[in-house]
Amino acid sequence: MNSTIPARFTLRRVTLMAIASIALCSNMAFAEIKAKVGHAMPESHPQAAAINKFAELVGTYTKGNVKLQAYHSAVLGSDEKQLQAVQSGTQEFYIGTLAPLSTRVKEVQVWDLPFMFQNEKEVYAVLDGASSKKIFQKIESAGLVGLTWTGMGFRNLSNSKRSVTKLEDVSGLKIRVMANPVALDTWKAMGANAVPMAFAEVFPALEIKALDGQENPLVHMYSNKMQEVQKFISVTNHVYTPVALVASKKFWDTLTPADKAGVQKAATEAGLLQRKLLEEGDVDVVTKFKAAGVTLNTVSPAELARIQEKVKPVVAKFSPIIGDEFVKEFYAEIDKARAGK
Repeated sequence: MNSTIPARFTLRRVTLMAIASIALCSNMAFAEIKAKVGHAMPESHPQAAAINKFAELVGTYTKGNVKLQAYHSAVLGSDEKQLQAVQSGTQEFYIGTLAPLSTRVKEVQVWDLPFMFQNEKEVYAVLDGASSKKIFQKIESAGLVGLTWTGMGFRNLSNSKRSVTKLEDVSGLKIRVMANPVALDTWKAMGANAVPMAFAEVFPALEIKALDGQENPLVHMYSNKMQEVQKFISVTNHVYTPVALVASKKFWDTLTPADKAGVQKAATEAGLLQRKLLEEGDVDVVTKFKAAGVTLNTVSPAELARIQEKVKPVVAKFSPIIGDEFVKEFYAEIDKARAGK
């Protein structure tokens, strides 16, 4: 008996295998990539609107290859937990502060130095400049890919006790500050009783009067209902807080060059949108604060100069820690923007 398989059957089997292989490869090539982007702000915050836009644009610019789901209000955890998740690859994108990295990337602390900027124009010039790009390069070793810097706003002081219009008014106020040494020393230098605390704990502490006040951007305050527990706000613009949109390097390395380009384009546009919405929001919430019975005070240039003089030793102390050369370059970028060059 001849056991040889007829050539036509062999050809048919090879053809079917080839078709199956092509189909499998085709499915793999067009398989939808699902990813998460998370942040700590509530859905009422401009950052939430910007992140929703980012998710939409990612789908558009990757031609549907990457499907991004946005998670607001710290559903995926605190800033620190989300950053850790992105570093490990269990979360694909995060937008928020990079402060949790400050012990590993000292340059991140430069944004905590007080009274560096006069307006948003100077801030944006630095966010888009060489120093901010250098920080993105530094965080690569932590498993992160920096996509864009955007705004969160100038920080201002709120409290439940009194109007603050001069340096002496700060004295003795129990103020929640960010849990970093620059912020602690800055407020101590101004005479406040500075208390580091996770932001999630701040509202309850203000409600029961365990704290007198806190400091944050105006839109951030309103979105988190500070007007319900704080009756005085002083516009000091003492620090500008930026946020960064970053991707997990583990996830990023799995994307095609075309999808990377699409995600990057989406991130840049979403970041610009956030800046615009925040500027509009600052104007809008001033009216809302007044309607809620909050007294808004401005601090005169002369008083701000007194406060700036008081915190100069803080800048001198932390510049060597952050890196004197880096701080010098950072200030040079501000000076260039201020001069309109």
